[in-house]
Amino acid sequence: MNSTVDLSESFKAYDVRGVVGETITRETVEATGAAFVDVLDLSGQTVLVGGDMRPSSPEFSKAFAAGVTARGADVVLLDLISTDELYYACGSFNMAGVTFTASHNPAQYNGIKMAKAGAIPISSETGLKEIQARAEHYLAEGVIPSVDKTGSISVRDVLRDYAQYLRSLVDLTGSRPLKVVVDAGNGMAGMTTPAVLGDKILPALPLEIVPLFFELDGSFPNHPANPLEPENLRDLQAAVVEHGADIGVAFDGDADRCFVIDEKGQPVSPSAITAMVARREIRRAQAGSTNHAPEETPAIIHNLITSRAVPELVKHDGGRPVRTRVGHSFIKDLMASEGAVFGGEHSAHYYFRDFYNADTGMLAAMHVLAALAEQDLPLSDLAREYEPYFASGEVNSRVEDVPAAIERVRTEFTVDGVSVDELDGVTFTADSGAWWFNLRASNTEPFLRLNAEAETEATMEKIRDRVLELVRETAKENA
Repeated sequence: MNSTVDLSESFKAYDVRGVVGETITRETVEATGAAFVDVLDLSGQTVLVGGDMRPSSPEFSKAFAAGVTARGADVVLLDLISTDELYYACGSFNMAGVTFTASHNPAQYNGIKMAKAGAIPISSETGLKEIQARAEHYLAEGVIPSVDKTGSISVRDVLRDYAQYLRSLVDLTGSRPLKVVVDAGNGMAGMTTPAVLGDKILPALPLEIVPLFFELDGSFPNHPANPLEPENLRDLQAAVVEHGADIGVAFDGDADRCFVIDEKGQPVSPSAITAMVARREIRRAQAGSTNHAPEETPAIIHNLITSRAVPELVKHDGGRPVRTRVGHSFIKDLMASEGAVFGGEHSAHYYFRDFYNADTGMLAAMHVLAALAEQDLPLSDLAREYEPYFASGEVNSRVEDVPAAIERVRTEFTVDGVSVDELDGVTFTADSGAWWFNLRASNTEPFLRLNAEAETEATMEKIRDRVLELVRETAKENA
């Protein structure tokens, strides 16, 4: 028996992620596949396995499949898939599955996103820790014991089914003609965009797609596939203006997030996209559908640092806003428990009841295209309706003594006319509605994250600058 094995460097709160050949290897992946079957009691059932365009994904898929079949479950290899394709397959086929991806991380990384049957997420609180412990046990033993009846391996392509399903949820066939620049960042949207929005598999839509970096390349030769960083949007912004496009859309590496650029080359905030899509989903829910009876006050989930405009619009349109902590596991849990029709995050993850409560960048993009097409205004004018306030964006400060910094801010802002809540970090809200801000500690680094919003830009800047001054005074004292 070998010494103890520790996989904690690669097993995170919501997924597995590590450096290929160092913290994630063929051996650790095979052991994780076996553990996946054991912990979820999948022997005799079928597990879906796919991966993104990273060079190590095919090898890791086969290694995971070897671990799965050794423990008595069958495998359907989905080969190249986006993360939301996995969620579609897990939901549509009611099977557990995994995809190999490190999302927006650099080329040397890979990882595993996992889901139970029905696309129910797996996190450290719902099985991931147990999978880690079981995989560590197999690695320490140096062998994965095979059951009497090992599983089989087959292959299936779900791209057509996925594309047809998305088109059934948002009908763009009657759209006014739109020119759309899509930046796939050499990630999986380079495959899914032609299938869903183009004519590669299904009949053409009234959309002219201008492709940027559609070649699948896990070395990311053009820019990192992380549109959350403003510098990674510059190529898209320039292309939208150059081509006179109506809209630009950027996806991250595994295509589960989308970011939107207006016709002037300016970003549309994820909060505005959340409000825009929420309006459409409230309308759909109130009208009823094949799968759902009409709902009078459909629930919409939003995290606490999305714009105040989101819950205001949801209430105005007859929906019920539900506020939650930051983090996709919280949103997915609430999507299920509240029966919510839609949920949105500031990080550009968008969740849909009709997509098994999972997040999908492509479906969100389709809703935005439909919203743009059903009226004549340019996107910059349309978006302005959903962005009435001035936001700071997330500002990070390195602070060793986070509690002391928060206490200094609390001392100054705990006054009459200001409400305080601690759902996630500390949120201060002016009772007049003129401003609010939230301070949250990072889970992984000595950072405090500030998000502020106000009715005027001057007020937002005043609040932002004063909070940062207090936080950074604490940092200097501890330096």
